[in-house]
Amino acid sequence: MSESNTQHVMDIRAGLSHALGVAEDALASARAAYEAAVARRERVVQAAVERRQNVAEARDQRLLEIDEQSKADLAAYAEATARAADRAAPGAAGDSWAVWELSPQETATELRVGRLLLPHPEEVPALVPLLDHGHVVVRGDQAFGDEVVAGLLLRALGTAPPGSLHLIGYDPEHLGGGLARFATLAPAGVLKFAGPGELPALLDDLVDHVRRINETVLAGEYTSVRELAAATHRRPEPWRVAVLLGAGELSRAEQTQLQRLLRTGAAAGVHLLVQGMRVEPAPGIEFITAQRGDHGHISSAGALPVRLDGGPPQAVVAAACRRIAEAVAAGPAPVALDSLLPQELWTESSAAGLSAPLGDGPQGTPVKVTLSDYPPHALIAGPSGTGKTNLIYAWMGALAARYSPAELAFYLLDFKEGVSFARFAPGRRDPSWLPHVKLVGVNVNTDREFGLALLRFLGAELRRRADAAKRHEVTNLAELRAEDPQGSWPRVVAVVDEFQVLLSGRDAVATEAVDLLEDLARRGRSQGIHLILASQDVSGIEALWGRPALVAQFSLRIALPRARRILAETNGAADSLPRYHAVVNADSGAVEANRVVRVPSAGDRDRWNALQHQLWRMRPDDHGPRLFDGDVIPSLSDSPDFERLVPGDAASAPMVLLGETIDVTARSARTVLRRAPGRNLAVLGTRTEEACAILATAGVSLARQFPPEGARFSILCLDQDARPAAEALRAELPDCGLFSAENADWLLEDAASEASASWPADRPHFLLIYAADALPGGKGAADQLRTILRQGPERRIHVLGWWRGAGLLRDALGGHASRTDPIGAWVALDVHGSELAPYYPGAGAPVWYPRAWRALHFDRSVHRGAEVIIPYGQL
Repeated sequence: MSESNTQHVMDIRAGLSHALGVAEDALASARAAYEAAVARRERVVQAAVERRQNVAEARDQRLLEIDEQSKADLAAYAEATARAADRAAPGAAGDSWAVWELSPQETATELRVGRLLLPHPEEVPALVPLLDHGHVVVRGDQAFGDEVVAGLLLRALGTAPPGSLHLIGYDPEHLGGGLARFATLAPAGVLKFAGPGELPALLDDLVDHVRRINETVLAGEYTSVRELAAATHRRPEPWRVAVLLGAGELSRAEQTQLQRLLRTGAAAGVHLLVQGMRVEPAPGIEFITAQRGDHGHISSAGALPVRLDGGPPQAVVAAACRRIAEAVAAGPAPVALDSLLPQELWTESSAAGLSAPLGDGPQGTPVKVTLSDYPPHALIAGPSGTGKTNLIYAWMGALAARYSPAELAFYLLDFKEGVSFARFAPGRRDPSWLPHVKLVGVNVNTDREFGLALLRFLGAELRRRADAAKRHEVTNLAELRAEDPQGSWPRVVAVVDEFQVLLSGRDAVATEAVDLLEDLARRGRSQGIHLILASQDVSGIEALWGRPALVAQFSLRIALPRARRILAETNGAADSLPRYHAVVNADSGAVEANRVVRVPSAGDRDRWNALQHQLWRMRPDDHGPRLFDGDVIPSLSDSPDFERLVPGDAASAPMVLLGETIDVTARSARTVLRRAPGRNLAVLGTRTEEACAILATAGVSLARQFPPEGARFSILCLDQDARPAAEALRAELPDCGLFSAENADWLLEDAASEASASWPADRPHFLLIYAADALPGGKGAADQLRTILRQGPERRIHVLGWWRGAGLLRDALGGHASRTDPIGAWVALDVHGSELAPYYPGAGAPVWYPRAWRALHFDRSVHRGAEVIIPYGQL
């Protein structure tokens, strides 16, 4: 029992000991956990404190970054806004008054009224739209509002091309004084005033104008003038800004008209600038609250304050208005040639006529001009400097772009001294030409014969077409082209500038020219031949009066500013035309047929060359036009007839070339030296250089027709001034002897013996005598020369001599009683026509007035009358 108790006690003790150990272990573990928890808490608290610090630091850093980014964004936005404002209001629309100048823009811009007050130093202009956008109402301080109105007006005037903005002022309180600084514009028609009590009429007129624009200009095709201008690149109407400076309470009718203008005016280019008049907010109306300092506002900027600009200095306003008035008085600048060109080139047919725009009418619509059966021909008139040449260029450019060379052919002739038409022919700097041009005549003021040659050529073309029409049994060009589609039947347009030169004088040239003109004007219409006659002087038109049959055919009249006597006597439309404008009248000048056209600038060489080169690259295979320049001495080497001469072709009847004929085709004047009496040539006159040039041309052209030693040449020079020319010719001629006064008897004796022989020479012998009237040897030598002249040609001996006077030649032939038959051909230089009577057929004498580097040629074997020629230059 005791052992069991002891054991039981021991077990209890052991259990207690174990429990104690476990409890101690648990206590130690709890203490360790506690200590760990305390440490962890301390760490969490420390981490929380650090996190709060980090968050605070991150927050502060982010707030700093946000603030800096906000400042940077604001600066960027302000800078971008300033740049956008500069683009929206360039030059005069946005510059400060200190540097302000006129700077017309192609399109309407917004206008600066001050600066937006942003929390940033960058200046951002405050802009308001006006032209092509809406209306502006100025409220607030009246005195300062006057300055705001003046600034808006000056900026609008400075950005609009001169004359494209018209102001109408209504200022009943100050009787126009509010706009007094702009008064310089009134004489130029840019500013008009409406007096007290005239507001109803003013509003009615503006409403009527809006209605007209909608009906006739926009015509349902466009919604606004702005849209039309953007599509056509032409503004048909000026902007109209009505400045209404206070009117008190409006009547019901006035209020109705005002509301109509506020709703519909901007689309038609009518804008209102209102101050001192109640206007309710509505779309398209900008309100400006005029307050000095930083208290101004504009409705488009919301609540953002605006520092409004002060008014422009009076000196700036006066200078700007003066320049605008001067520019308006000078007339608007012309539009570009491109406005006349079609989208596609050479797509139209000329069978029924030629039609092309000449420019824009007052409403901006193209004014087309037609040449057809009616009207068939045109007269153009305008004083010097009014744009006659530019108008012709514009018309030609519009036609040439629409009709190919197969449809249209130009023949151009300018009688005044100048080269207006030379650009259409190949030149040294520009080898291109207008493919439609067949003939260009310039500097022909002294060569009326060339104009006559053109009329003769057109007369021959008219007969050719009339004959073809008869064969095909048709009556006009359109029918002929339908019956003969493979034929070449373009419409012909002949332009003759300063045509009165051709009709001046009472001579054979003027008489024949009038007859040919009347025939061409009357019959040319049906065969597609059209005449355009132009003159800058009233005498050009007066040259036609007295010839009603001729004038009546020119029913198309084009009058440039201040042109006289081209329209009907009661038609004064041309008197008030501005520059670059013309009156086009297709009814012989009747007032009701007037159409005013604004002619584009076609004279710009760069733009014209671009068009001509484009057409030239499209040209058919064809040679360039014939260019006749009256100031240029032709060259024998350029003569097509000279190029065609080859040895052996005409050995039995050699041809002498003498000079260039004044003709439509490039042709050399010639004389054939057959084996027949009189086949000698005399050059008459005292102009040594020209006489030597003619003899040189004759000698070189003869030599070209013979092989070496095929002909004999002898030169007898009896004038020391002609010696260099004679020696130069000798170097060009084969088998040529040069004789002088010392040995002239050798040549004459030998040639006279050959001429007296009973058989012809084995080869032709040509004697070129310089100053034959100075022949030495007395009567014997004179008899020998007469023998050569009379008998030589049948023996193949021909004299080409120069006599320094028609009377001296007559002496050489035996005196006044002698016959002149030995001289079958002659060329007269400075010899008057009356002196040539003995050498001219019939009882009269040729009409000839000598002029420099021109000669009169006559060959009795082929000519009915003498022809004017231009000697070729010296070799």
